Amino acid sequence: MSNNAASAQPDDDTIPFYQAQGIETELFRYAWRNQLPMLLKGPTGCGKTRFVEHMAAQLGRPLYTVACHDDLTAADLVGRHLIGDGSTYWNDGPLTRAVREGAICYLDEVVEARKDTTVVLHPLSDDRRILPIERTGETLHAPPEFMLVVSYNPGYQNLLKGMKPSTRQRFVSMRFDFPQAAREQKIVMRESGIEAEMAARLVQVAHNLRALKDHDLEESASTRLIIYTARLIADGFAVEQACRAAMIEPLSDDEATVEALMEVVHATMG
Repeated sequence: MSNNAASAQPDDDTIPFYQAQGIETELFRYAWRNQLPMLLKGPTGCGKTRFVEHMAAQLGRPLYTVACHDDLTAADLVGRHLIGDGSTYWNDGPLTRAVREGAICYLDEVVEARKDTTVVLHPLSDDRRILPIERTGETLHAPPEFMLVVSYNPGYQNLLKGMKPSTRQRFVSMRFDFPQAAREQKIVMRESGIEAEMAARLVQVAHNLRALKDHDLEESASTRLIIYTARLIADGFAVEQACRAAMIEPLSDDEATVEALMEVVHATMG
């Protein structure tokens, strides 16, 4: 969990870089102004988290980011009583802090969290915009600046971890995907400092990997992995080894599959 505070009037240099693909920045602003929660759907590494960081900085709002996982409970989000110096005191969780401060709270891969967390989100994601804290008897009313943002990867989740329709319908939703080649090349160049020709070749490798249908891959090559590969190459690491370490090995633990994917690298990079 992290708290990334954005200043009220951010300079361009302090705003995390994000290359817009469509109307997503405009829609986010409209949702924030109208106090609407937002759901981001898309594959891992396509820029959802960077997008939220960018928008929080643009709006000058603090950002609380929570990476959801199987053991995340409602208490982890809302808070709990702790013992210290011989007494018991209440400690706010990130969701509660975000509500109190009028911040943006971003729950990444929200369907990975335990089911009781969804119940906590319901009164914040409808017209009530309240957060009841049962253990203290307090009910917080979210200020206009507060915004709840959640994300998940619908292509990866199975039926047991999908988001319930009754929950999805509480959010304004946006679907994210990997950028088109020209835009992705610009992102890779901006994030790694690599030259245009090499960036274009790496993007082509990723696009060729994404087109594969005969390998049982849980995830495809993401923009994030291209950037990691480009950073290694820009610093002088061997191209083939950088592709293997940063783009291919993260995709599979199966040795035969890795070697097959490396053939794509060899064929594309020449």
